Amino acid sequence: MSKASKPLEPSDILTEHFSDRSIRRLLQDPEYVRGLVEIIAPELVALLDFSRGAQQNRSFISDALRERESDVLLRVPFQGPPDSEELLIYILIEHQSTVDPTMGFRLLSYMMEIWQEQWRAWQSGTGVNRRLDPILPILFYTGDRRWASPLSLAAIMEVPEVMERFIPTFDTLFLEVKTTDQEALTKSGHPLGWLLSVLQKENAGKSAISEALAAAVSALSRLDETQVVQIRQALLYFIQLILHRRSAAEHEELIELVKQHSRDKSEVAIMAQTAAELLIEHGKAEGIVEGRQTSILQLLRIRFQNVPETLTERITSIESLSHLDRLLEQAMTVQSLDEIQV
Repeated sequence: MSKASKPLEPSDILTEHFSDRSIRRLLQDPEYVRGLVEIIAPELVALLDFSRGAQQNRSFISDALRERESDVLLRVPFQGPPDSEELLIYILIEHQSTVDPTMGFRLLSYMMEIWQEQWRAWQSGTGVNRRLDPILPILFYTGDRRWASPLSLAAIMEVPEVMERFIPTFDTLFLEVKTTDQEALTKSGHPLGWLLSVLQKENAGKSAISEALAAAVSALSRLDETQVVQIRQALLYFIQLILHRRSAAEHEELIELVKQHSRDKSEVAIMAQTAAELLIEHGKAEGIVEGRQTSILQLLRIRFQNVPETLTERITSIESLSHLDRLLEQAMTVQSLDEIQV
């Protein structure tokens, strides 16, 4: 496997904010999106040409939508000639276990943002034609709490029966990772299904996650070389999940298990060592940032006693050291909290 793929870069191994960004990073690969559609709507896979799928530049959509860290927008043509019709696949990734009853409204809002951008292109004369691209919406939910809220606008309305036909309706594909049967996830044999079977056990006991890892990595090792990139991404994900989600006492044993069941043991060892080293360095950097945030807040409390919670939250959300250094200077010199320019 290592001979068929390029050397690992640090950015390939270390995914900051693992919970929020790891799945999103995987789903930026059209082949992984194909794996997702295979699980929840296999009848659509044969209609779409994922080999020509293209991740959409986030400048394609408005600032309001581009600020989301947990969504994916992919343009995929239908099977056919190069000029065949296309659709957009919009994936909203939800990690929080708090079920949002307004999800139907949120999804429609995000879809409208995309369509409005196309409309603005028509208005400016840059649009190809005056037609909206169809959107396939997918809710990808990894929370532990069971999702019981309908994905519809009607769920957050009180509407007399006679008015129900006037409520906009649309279908949404939905995957509830933690409660989906392992067989349903892995039936297609795609690396994503095996990856999700391990994600299901991220908080389970050591024996349960060990069993899931062994089964998943063994299955990946039996796949052919055409999926070498996706196999590699899955192995990286397993290593990061172990380092981010399991106790330090389990790290060595679980990574050794991944190595023993993989086809390229030496590459897994390199991945694990590099990831661990990068996490240590990242932890040191985070410690510097947290120390600077604490210094600013302590100084403000000494000078002004009560620091509003909103200001505290804004300061603790800043990760740029240069920005924090400027705030520290302000904290020493300003005459009031209103002068703080966060």
